[in-house]
Amino acid sequence: MSETRVRIVKTQADLDHCLTIRRKVFVEEQKVPADLEWDDQDAACTHFLAVQQDKVAGTARLAMVKDYAKIQRVAVMPFARRTGLGAVIMRAVIDHVRNEGKVGRVVLGAQTHALGFYEKLGFEPFGEIYLEAGIEHRDMALTL
Repeated sequence: MSETRVRIVKTQADLDHCLTIRRKVFVEEQKVPADLEWDDQDAACTHFLAVQQDKVAGTARLAMVKDYAKIQRVAVMPFARRTGLGAVIMRAVIDHVRNEGKVGRVVLGAQTHALGFYEKLGFEPFGEIYLEAGIEHRDMALTL
């Protein structure tokens, strides 16, 4: 995969790109109700933007929750799927958490179809399957 970069969002333009990706993937493609996708947490989170061959291609956000970090809103544009970009984004977020050194665990709520993807990155499922925005999810954790 050539010319792929993942950066921490520092400008409004980059944040707008992240929100556009989320709108296209979650609201338009997966039919998540817009009022569920847009919450009051964006301002408190660290956002990551992936650019692949000069095109915005993916995003994730990171929330710090007491003694762990929570990865949320991981989305990859259709043209960039099955290229390894999702794993690149996840590794960038995990590396950021590890380098910050504030917590020793990363948690996420995975759509059940993506459990294998996250397991390959070292996450282990816990708890029961639950519905979020009408989509089956299961919580997963990675100890750093």
